[in-house]
Amino acid sequence: MLLCAQYVLPITSEPLHNGAVLVRDGAIRDIGSIDMLKLRYPDEEVVDFGMAAIMPGLIDLHTHLENAVMRGIVHDVPYTTWIMSMMEKSAKMDVSDWYDSAILGGLEALSSGITCVADITATGAACTATQKLGMRSVIYREVGAMDKRRVDYAMRLAENDIMHWREEVDGDRITIGVAPTSMYACHPSVFGKISEFARRENVPVAMHMAGNREEYNFIKYGSSPFSVHTMDQKRGFVEIPPWLPTGTTPVRYALNWGAFESDNVLAIHCVHVDDKDIQKLKEYDVGVAVCPRCNAQLGMGVAPIDKFMRAGLRMGLGTDSPAATDSTDILIEMRIGMLVQRAVNVGTFLDSQTMLEMTTIGAARALKLDDKIGSLEVGKRADIVALDLSGSHQTPTSDPVSAVLNACSGSDVLMTMVDGVSLYEKNKWNVGVEVAKNIARVIEIRGKLRV
Repeated sequence: MLLCAQYVLPITSEPLHNGAVLVRDGAIRDIGSIDMLKLRYPDEEVVDFGMAAIMPGLIDLHTHLENAVMRGIVHDVPYTTWIMSMMEKSAKMDVSDWYDSAILGGLEALSSGITCVADITATGAACTATQKLGMRSVIYREVGAMDKRRVDYAMRLAENDIMHWREEVDGDRITIGVAPTSMYACHPSVFGKISEFARRENVPVAMHMAGNREEYNFIKYGSSPFSVHTMDQKRGFVEIPPWLPTGTTPVRYALNWGAFESDNVLAIHCVHVDDKDIQKLKEYDVGVAVCPRCNAQLGMGVAPIDKFMRAGLRMGLGTDSPAATDSTDILIEMRIGMLVQRAVNVGTFLDSQTMLEMTTIGAARALKLDDKIGSLEVGKRADIVALDLSGSHQTPTSDPVSAVLNACSGSDVLMTMVDGVSLYEKNKWNVGVEVAKNIARVIEIRGKLRV
């Protein structure tokens, strides 16, 4: 199959005008001009998107697909109020609800040009959903316990789930990993046990880290809305004393407990970090997922992307929970992230090309999947998206990268392909679920959540 368009954006090389990509057996086999590839492969089916950009599938470096049904339920509140509300709403969800919500999240992702998600889940719904939908994913099984005596039991459950999930999915598309739960709900010994397991089983690790001021204050000073005074009420019986101030930052606290000792670690948010924290992240080759829209929406702060770039960290963008941002549109995520960075770092101007790289090859590097995805190169998997550039809000187009960043949103996605299979084509689906049935279930679930 020859995919043709006005522009092809390989990411790792210059854009091609009137370009084409040859896809065979789920992989990219050739890239060049339309005329040249048509002559070279005269018998290939041609799909011409016209005034559009063909580019690598977008990678959502951090999300929670199973929270999609909760979008719009809690609005205009800061992080602490939001997370407490989410805990209350979650208690009303059952196993089938989580699955249907994750399917909804996956459908939204595909229609926004996302071909790969990195998702943290306690229920496993995202694992089943991405397998069913044909998406690429890295699914991290969340594990944690505040009581030290419960840590080993929690780890055994997580390890059993991980082994089971591995057997249930296509290992070429879906990678299973492990993630400690939020620091304010996690005994520090969990970090070392997760690192030990990750090294033994060769699984990736992801962790929320330094995302908000309340967590920072809890770790360093022992006081915040997550303080020890509410632990007996919120978490049941725990060891006494359950928490003491550490006097250090969340990054160095996690480091001291062995959180970075495995080979593939992803830190999420990293908003409240200092120069020494960044130095340690680089020293231990920790990837970073930045979530600009969620951080702004919940008043969490602004991650220092410019410092991460100067330090040479592997880095990409995540949309985070749809319950916080109300959508899984990573094209809007890129634009808001770019504009926020330009506003707060007047001396450092973040350009469109850099931002596009963060959601493609940069995110692939952060996941250590850049040998398979993240750019249009011969031999890589055919995870490809086509974006319409013919709209009045995009024309005339002289710089396709700028047009993608400054004018496009999920509604401009013409096609989303994973492993050479077109899963979404402008309001048409080629997935292993009944979309109409899922939407009906979602409406039912949302009615329950509003009560």
